[in-house]
Order: sequence, then C-alpha cells, then structure tokens
Amino acid sequence: SAWEKVGDILDVWFDSGCTHAFVLEQRPDLKWPASLYLEGSDQHRGWFQSSLLEACGTRGRAPFDEVLTHGFVNDEDGRKMSKSLGNVVVPQKVIEQSGAEILRLWAMSSDYAEDLRIGPDIIKANVDSYRRLRNTLRFLLGNLAHYRDGLTVGYSDMPELERYMLARIAELDAFVRDGYIVYDFKRVFHALLNFCVNDLSAFYLDIRKDALYCDPEDSVTRRAALTVMDRLFAALTAWLAPMLCFTMEEAWLTRFPEDKGSVHLREFPDVPQEWDDTALREKWRKVRQVRRAVTGALEIERRERRIGSSLEAAPKVYVADVALRGALEGVDLAEIAITSGASLVAGEGPAEAFRLEDVPEVAVVFARAVGTKCARSWKILPEVGSDPEFPSLSPRDAEAVRQFDRLTAQPG
Repeated sequence: SAWEKVGDILDVWFDSGCTHAFVLEQRPDLKWPASLYLEGSDQHRGWFQSSLLEACGTRGRAPFDEVLTHGFVNDEDGRKMSKSLGNVVVPQKVIEQSGAEILRLWAMSSDYAEDLRIGPDIIKANVDSYRRLRNTLRFLLGNLAHYRDGLTVGYSDMPELERYMLARIAELDAFVRDGYIVYDFKRVFHALLNFCVNDLSAFYLDIRKDALYCDPEDSVTRRAALTVMDRLFAALTAWLAPMLCFTMEEAWLTRFPEDKGSVHLREFPDVPQEWDDTALREKWRKVRQVRRAVTGALEIERRERRIGSSLEAAPKVYVADVALRGALEGVDLAEIAITSGASLVAGEGPAEAFRLEDVPEVAVVFARAVGTKCARSWKILPEVGSDPEFPSLSPRDAEAVRQFDRLTAQPG
C-alpha cells in the first residue's frame, strides 16, 4: 500500500537512452550531440548501447562525438571492496585526511582503461608525488619574486642550458596537448612528474642555484635562468591545472594576487617555433649521460665519507666516444656536475676509474678540488683570496657583494 505504480516508464534502459533528446536538445545552454559520454565499462551494453540505438533510429547518428569508459575501483590488492573485508575506501575520508587534490591526483595517475586500485599505500605514493610537484612550484615562486620584465633575456642571448630547457618545454608541450586530447591523463601526469623531478629539481634548478644565489643581480646567466623559470611557471600551471585545480589556482594567485581572473581561464601558452630544437635536445641527452657518470662517482665518495659535498671535488672525466666529447664542447662540465672543477680528457681512462654500465664510454677519476673555500658560494677555488676587499670570497662573489652594497647604499 505504500508503493505507487508509475506509468510513465516504458523501460529503464530505453528511457535512459532517450536522455540526449530531452536534456541536450531542450536546454539552450547545452548542445546536441554531446561532446562526450562518460561511464563505467558495464555501460557498453547499457546506457551507451541504448543511447546509440535510440539516436540512430530517430536522428540518424550517435548522440555523442566520443565515448570514454573506465573500470571499477578495487582495493590495492585488486580485490572487490566490501564491508565484510573491511577494505572499503571512502572518498570523503581520503579528502578529509589528505585533501581533494590527492584524490584527483590518484584518479588522473591511474589507468582507467582497466579496473583501478586504491588503498593506504597508493594514497601515500600520490601524497609524495603531490609534494614533489608542489615543491617545484614553491621553488619557482620563491625565485620569481625577484623577476621583472627588465631582467628578461632574449632567446639568442641565453646560455645553451637555458635554450635546452626551452626545447624541453616545447617537446613536453606537444606531448601534453596530445595526451589531453585523447584523455590519456596517466601518461600526461607521469610525464609532468618526471619533468619536475628529473629535469627540474634534480638537474636544471639544482645546477642554477649557484647563479641564482651567488651571481651579481645583472649577470646574463642569472637573468636567463629567471626568464626560463618564468616560462616554466606559465607552462606548468597551465599543464597541471586540469589535474590539480586548487593548487594551480593557489600558485597563480600567489604570484599574481591582483589578477581578477583565474588560472583556469587561461589557454596553454604558445611555444615559439625556435624553442623546438631537436638537435639541442639530442646534444644535451649526451651531456646528461656524462653528468650521470660524474654524479655516480661522487656519490660513492660521499657514501664512503671521503667528501661531504660535490663542491669538494674536481674530477677527471675520460670520454672515449667522439660524439660524447663533441657534445661537451663549450659546456662547463664543473657547472653541470656542480663541482668546483672538472677536466675533460680524451681516452678510455684507467681500469680502476668509475663507470656506469649503460655509459661505458665515460670513466671518472675522483680528485679533490684545489684552493680555498669561498665563504659565499662554498666552491673551492685557487683564486679565492685574490680580492683584497673580500679576501674570503672568489672574484665572482666579491663583485656580486660589491654590486649589492652599491644598490643598498642608494637612497630610496
């Protein structure tokens, strides 16, 4: 007696298949056909099928341009969630404990073409990934506080390392755009995470800390680094906005608090054609191979407590491969390896030298840096003490301090 029969349902699947007609066609703010139908894989014989049959019969075509299906969510061992097993992950609890961004990051980094997995360890891994991305943006924001348009360096005047990073931006921009178009969010996420961790934090930003912190304010290297960081910030906040919408908005408004718009109203920044330098990317792929061999050798010295910092080293680097040696032409190996010095030698190198299995053409022999430690940059250089005004500094650092003193002494 508590139930009332409803007479306006012909069949639940047929009725759901008609929704395109009475939703999309009758609402002026929507359009027919739909851009995308999104549902679980069980709807291949359900809503997707009934919508297709009904629309083809009455409209002569599918009611959607594209269909995207996803698997079901299981626990991290691949088991179906159930209260009896105690393995149910409640989205609201994940949001309360870790934040909505972590849940979004999990969804974007998962392979939705298969059944998805979630659990404490998987969430923890996503928290770690999020922290790495956020720390990269924090570093960019901290340094870009010192950037203004007058410091910009043109592409042709940049050091080669900066032009290489712009080439990587161009390469990644094409990859990200293509990935988003085909809804390959996992591929986009891992490419961006790898870029932030390996290309930026462990490579480019690490190398450029010396110029950012110790160069005179008007040095070309420092200004070029800030110019590239400005381009990096613009690109990363755009690329990551669909994934981490709150974090990118926070980062954007932190840098541009007067902006009345939103990071989500921006389009992806245009990439100048001159940035897309395939030959430069290939050259620096080889440079980074040599760098890995050097850092591998220094890591052993650090682990054995023979050195505390890479700046205590001035390794001798033997390169047998002609192409690798050619790639290093014009490259400051000490700067790239973050050592106080480095010498490049043609040849195989001694048998006891350090070698990586995947880069056998490079042999590294450790040697200590010779000279005195600069109190400002911590580099160990023979020229430290040559400036009578600042005897504890290298000439570069002494000039930077003099310039800073002149600027701070100016009225206003």
